[in-house]
Amino acid sequence: MSRDLVNRICAGFPGTEVSDPWGDGHDAWKVGGKMFACIGAVLPGVSVKCASIEMAEMLIEAGAAVRAPYFHRSWVNVPFDTDPEELTHRLRQSYLLVRAGLTKKAQAALAPLD
Repeated sequence: MSRDLVNRICAGFPGTEVSDPWGDGHDAWKVGGKMFACIGAVLPGVSVKCASIEMAEMLIEAGAAVRAPYFHRSWVNVPFDTDPEELTHRLRQSYLLVRAGLTKKAQAALAPLD
């Protein structure tokens, strides 16, 4: 698992864009201007949004993720050595969650997710 793989997965979702809003080598993936994934400059992994604080806590307790520093408690950091299928699932869920929170107009402008 690597930064390149995460970037390829995120780039495959409709309407995504990447930026480095804080400098120092962060990759912040957004849809509709809202972040759904972030690769930091130091911690090896990708931070993703969960549907709830409870879901994030469950993933942390299960050892599938760690707390994402500097993010809300509903975000977790998934290590790069996570199974690629699980990592893809977490990225997709985060993307769908953020996408669903966009305005109806913004959602309608996006291509469907296969």
